[in-house]
Parts: sequence; C-alpha cells; structure tokens
Amino acid sequence: MPQEYKLILNHADEPGYTPDIECYLRHGGYDALKKAVALQPKDLPDGAKRSGPEQIRQEVMASGLRGRGGAGFSCGLKWSFVDRKSSKPIYLICNADESEPGTFKDRQIIYKDPHQLIEGVIISCFANDVHLAYIYIRGEMPDGAKLLNRALQEARAKNFLGKNILGTGYDLEMHVHRGAGAYICGEETGLIESLEGKRSYPRIKPPYFPAVLGLWMCPTIVNNVETLCNVKHIVAMGGAEFAKLGTPNNTGTRIVSLSGHVKKPGYYEIEIGKATIGELINDPAFGGGLRPGRSLKAIIPGGSSAKVFKAGEKFNIKGKEVDLLDLPYDFDTLIQAGSMSGSSAIIVMDDSTDIVEALANISEFYAHESCGQCTPCREGSLWMSKALHRLTHGEGRAQDADYLIKIADNIPGGRTICAFGEACSWPVQSFVAKFKDEFIAKGAADEKRHAKEVKGAGQARR
Repeated sequence: MPQEYKLILNHADEPGYTPDIECYLRHGGYDALKKAVALQPKDLPDGAKRSGPEQIRQEVMASGLRGRGGAGFSCGLKWSFVDRKSSKPIYLICNADESEPGTFKDRQIIYKDPHQLIEGVIISCFANDVHLAYIYIRGEMPDGAKLLNRALQEARAKNFLGKNILGTGYDLEMHVHRGAGAYICGEETGLIESLEGKRSYPRIKPPYFPAVLGLWMCPTIVNNVETLCNVKHIVAMGGAEFAKLGTPNNTGTRIVSLSGHVKKPGYYEIEIGKATIGELINDPAFGGGLRPGRSLKAIIPGGSSAKVFKAGEKFNIKGKEVDLLDLPYDFDTLIQAGSMSGSSAIIVMDDSTDIVEALANISEFYAHESCGQCTPCREGSLWMSKALHRLTHGEGRAQDADYLIKIADNIPGGRTICAFGEACSWPVQSFVAKFKDEFIAKGAADEKRHAKEVKGAGQARR
C-alpha cells in the first residue's frame, strides 16, 4: 500500500516543531549549506577543475529534479541556460505566488518551515554566482511574508546570509517582495515585470527569456518554492541518491494538494509515480475516499487550469489500456493521458456536482485574472464566462456548448504571449467535450422555458 514519503515535509508537522532558526538548527538545518560552501575544486579527467558551484549544478542535473510549479521543466537544464559570460549580475527569484486554484502546498513550507526554503535559495544562489535574490510572495499571505522576513533576520544573525557567509568570502542578500494577488504573476516574466514595479504584463519570448534577459534585463533564474527546497536535499544526499526516489524521469517527491469531495482533503508528500490517482483519492493514508453514498464524477489532476478527467475514462499509456484511477501520479503519465500534473493539485468532484456551475466558477476566475494584454485572451476569456453565466442563470441556449468550444479553440495555439491562453481554454475545452450533454440539456431547458414564457406573455396581452 502506498504511504507518504516525507522529505520536504519531514519535520513541518512534527509536534513541537516551530518555524524559528533554533528549532531548525536542532534538526540539522543549514548543514547542507555548510557542505555546499565547503566544496573544494574537483579535478576532471581532462586536467580541468570543477568548482564547488559547478559541482552543485552538476548534482542538480544528475538528480533529474523537475520544476514543481507547473510546467515540470528540468531545474538543472534551466540553470544551464543562464548567460554566465555576460558582465551583468545574475539574479534568482523564488516564485512563492502560488495562485493556481486548488493549490496550497508551498504555503505549508513557508508557514511551517521557512528556513528550509531560505537554505535552498542560498545554496541555489551560491551554485549560480547570485548575490541578490528575491522571494516573491502572494499578497494574500501576509503572515507568510512576516515569517520569511523574521527568518531572514535570524539567518543574517547566524552569518548564513549577508556578507562573507560562513567565512567563505561569498556575499548574498535576499529580500521578500509582496505581490498584489494577481494570478498572472505566477508566470515568470509577469512576475519579473511586477518585481520591477510595473504592470504585470508577461514578456514576449523570444527575446525575453529570463535566463538571458530577466530582472532589469539581466540573467535571472526563477524557481518555485518546492523546487528550491529540493536543492538542499540534493546537496545533502547527492544527485544520484535523490534520483532513486520516485520513478525514471519523475524523480524525487511531490507535495500533492488534495481538495474537493473527499473525506480527508489536505496536502500529502509522495514519491513521484509511486501512487496512483485512485490511491491518492481513496486510500486511508491519503484522501480516504468519497463522501458516504456518493460516486466519482470528475477529477481535475493539476489545478483548475488542467484538463478535466471524467470518471470511468480509460487511456492508452505505453500501449496498455489504463483506467483513470490506475494512472500513476507523475508528470509524464498525466501528459500522455491528455492533461497534466501542473501544480500537483487534485480537485475531486462527486455526482452531486453541477458540472456547468463548476466550469462557470472556473471561467469567471480566469476572465477576472486575464492581464488583458492579448486580445484573444482578454476577449475570449470574458466571452466564455458570459456564456457560462447565461447557462447558470436560466438564459442559456442549446448551441452554447458549441459556441464555448469555438471560442476556446481560438484563444491558445501561439495567439497569446504567455500560457494564460491555454489556462483559460483547457478547462472549457475538456469540460464541454466530456460533459457536453449536460451543457446542451441546460441550454435547451432554458430555451424551452423562455419560449413558454414568451408564449404565455403573448396570450396574456391578447
């Protein structure tokens, strides 16, 4: 039976564990940082030497660590893109915006174990010759910002941060920057624009890849909270050992946010791919199953922007037919199944769910959060939300299902600067495609009722 494997959350929920530095140090805190900054140059077969920072970057690459924020891109590969030959400074930004609906994992780290994040950021900065870093935190987490600022002060007092860290000659300053709660700031270039004090309009890529032209047009690394915490553990255990956790190409652990119609909603840390969707929902160690008397209707596997799965669906995975509940929860399998693990937020819906209402709620959110820079996204997200508002307020039409699909199909596909076009379109495309009969039935019922009301009004006038 699958069980939690706590790496990032190893101490966070221990009775008596507190977010202060003394408690963190008693549990081995900053030992990985001490190991990282003490690394000596390593001789290579060709006579060259690999510096300590280069060794860390190599270990991260060997670990197979993939970003935990949504896209699942290789962390080591992202670091390798940084323009190190430039005379410009390199910056690192921790993306703590966590704005994907259904996601509540990163804030657990920030609120319960902030020094683990700070240690991961410091090691990552040391590995990439960064001397100024920012933690960009969502505005709706004021207590999280206070905890991080206090933790930064504690780290400075212990010489883990600031000038001449641990007597190595390495300097690093770090600041917490609070956003204003815009979903679009989860997109790395929109976040950078916001951090620079501007409207959070995502930048066009190319040429504005952060690794080359990021913060203040300098090389910049942007990584998620959970991703950076993993760097600490990679240094502690080595990239090869870290790669033994999880499954091939899906290494390490992942914190899953489980919400919706389950008995035990919450956050759970698992080895990637070692638990199926069904186990995460039904196993007593995780979700504990659906509410009494209910049956499964739908699952969103990776936050509200991920394409929905319909109960009973089957998929062709590597030549084998696999039931929805038997899908291993990892990056690659969910992509093959036509959705994604995204921010690792599983939203469960049972047979009491009004699918049209659920999609209307999601679409209203995306229409509100569109930055408005690109016409297809700005207008299309609003049109979809208005159509769904009609359907949920007795003013729908039978053809609204096809109308929604037509709009959703014309927003993404390279027509927008960032991936928000996909984020607002994928839910509509998948919900309507898989539950089309419900959308048609609701629209047809509205038309029938409206026709009856018009007829009754006409007869009354006569």
